[in-house]
Amino acid sequence: MQSEKLDLDGFDHKILRVLARNGRISITDLAREIGLSKSPTQARVRRLEGEGAIVGYRAMLDPIKLGFNHVAFVEVKLSDTKEKALQAFNDAISKVQEIEQAHMIASNFDYLLKVRTSDMEAYRRVLGEKISALPYVSSTSTFVAMEAVKEIGLGNVT
Repeated sequence: MQSEKLDLDGFDHKILRVLARNGRISITDLAREIGLSKSPTQARVRRLEGEGAIVGYRAMLDPIKLGFNHVAFVEVKLSDTKEKALQAFNDAISKVQEIEQAHMIASNFDYLLKVRTSDMEAYRRVLGEKISALPYVSSTSTFVAMEAVKEIGLGNVT
């Protein structure tokens, strides 16, 4: 379900762009960068957190340097697409750590998964033991990524 779009002004957008680039920036440095004083900047950040525009802060890891350089996109067709089946599938995929992204798709398949593993052998294990065993999976089709040409977070949407 989607929630209502927030009404954000120019300062809010600046705050989001800076925090998307550097979530560890101090309030003082953030205020200086966006052109406001510290107190209103801090109040805006708290409001953006409270309204759900900012959902958290985390370290961005380089998966290649950590040995996870195999990316596959998996089309998944379900045997049932009633709400109960969709919810069971959604709940189950959240428990598979190798699934980096999962999207319900309006197409001739039901879900598109982005799966990251160390190599093809590890991917085959994940596909056979985890993805194929998810509730209501009737078939899968895999596309292996050869190179990530553009892969960014949401820092560019504000």
